[in-house]
Amino acid sequence: MGYPEQIDVFKEKLNKKASGGSYVVEEKLMLTSGVYSGQLTHDNINNQSITVYTGSRFSGTELRNFSVSFPDEAPWRRIIKIFAEVPEVYVTYETPGDTVEADDINVLQTGLTAAQREIERYKSAGLIDGGSFKREV
Repeated sequence: MGYPEQIDVFKEKLNKKASGGSYVVEEKLMLTSGVYSGQLTHDNINNQSITVYTGSRFSGTELRNFSVSFPDEAPWRRIIKIFAEVPEVYVTYETPGDTVEADDINVLQTGLTAAQREIERYKSAGLIDGGSFKREV
């Protein structure tokens, strides 16, 4: 659920490098009851570059009990499932950059529209005074 119930969080996208090179990305993932299942933050990941460790920057124990898949409708995305009896893991991978798609823009538009609606609600139902909001009942 997005704004106003909670503040939206947007992940920064990576542009394709003009040189054709790749980014090396490390993500910290929290496991629940020994499992993590979800989408990795970035797109177009080289599957062979994915490593999972219990510590940051290739430290701790390397984990091999994970699987990677991709949705049929978005083959540039990666979904990872990790099984380990640890609270967190660090996934490192290479990507040439992200694919920006309509879903990304739609999420931004929805967040912006929700914020505008909330401002208009305050303007019509409350009093804006010196930069703070005061609601009149």
